[in-house]
Parts: sequence; structure tokens; C-alpha cells
Amino acid sequence: MSRETLPMPRKDSIHDAIKNALVKDGWTITHDPYSLEFEDEIHIDLAAELPFAAERGTEKIAVEIKSFFAVSKQYELYGVLGQYNAYKSVLKELDSERDLYLAVSHTIYHEAFGRGIFRLVQRDYSLNIIVVRLETEEIEQWIRQPDFRS
Repeated sequence: MSRETLPMPRKDSIHDAIKNALVKDGWTITHDPYSLEFEDEIHIDLAAELPFAAERGTEKIAVEIKSFFAVSKQYELYGVLGQYNAYKSVLKELDSERDLYLAVSHTIYHEAFGRGIFRLVQRDYSLNIIVVRLETEEIEQWIRQPDFRS
């Protein structure tokens, strides 16, 4: 069986603003993109590390960035959910110390994620979310969901 080689993904339009917000927040970007190989290669947008006090070790994250600029935000959510869950499974297998986050703009988070299917999916699929103000390139909020499916 041949291994599928995927093309390098195109950066999302808000990629640099999210990356700059993480750096401003004290994170060191370690991979851009973060490529993992589990039979087929996958590319998560970013990987970062934030050193904590010695007794806590080092926190590591992987970040999938989505602008939700498609005409149907709900349809785009379906694809994002599939990506997020696939990446989460691969990280669990290959880099279990790294937590996965979905990074979105402040505007999209407050327009979409507080209601309807977005609210249910965020809760039921344990989506960790970084909310970023694109204008100032600053993190507004870290949303960490309990993972009931592990």
C-alpha cells in the first residue's frame, strides 16, 4: 500500500495574527506548520510551547487556525470538526503531551460559537478554543473543555 503525500496546506488568512498573538502571550512557536506522520502525513497549523515553573514542567499546544470566512459557517464547521478530531487522535498517539486548540477570531467566536450547533459541538466534542482579537493581535480568551471522550 502506498503512502499518500499531502500537499503543504495553505495558511489561513488570519494565520499571522494568531501566531503573533501567541508570541505576545509568551509562547514560543516551535513548528509552523506542525507536521506529523501517522501512515499519512498531516499538517497542523502551529505548535507552541510555554515554559511554566519548574514543578509544572512545560505546556505544549498544537493550534488549528480557522477564519470561518465561507458563505456557510455551519458547513465549514463540519469540516473543521473532522479535522480537529482527526488531529486530536493523531496527537494522542504520537505527541500526547501536546493539547490541541482551535484558534478563531473574536468576531467569529461571538457571532457563532455562543449559539446553536456551534455551542453544542464546542461542548460535546470538547473543542479547546483560543479567541483572538485580530486588530490588536492579542488573545482574548482561552477556553479549555473537559475531555469526556478519552
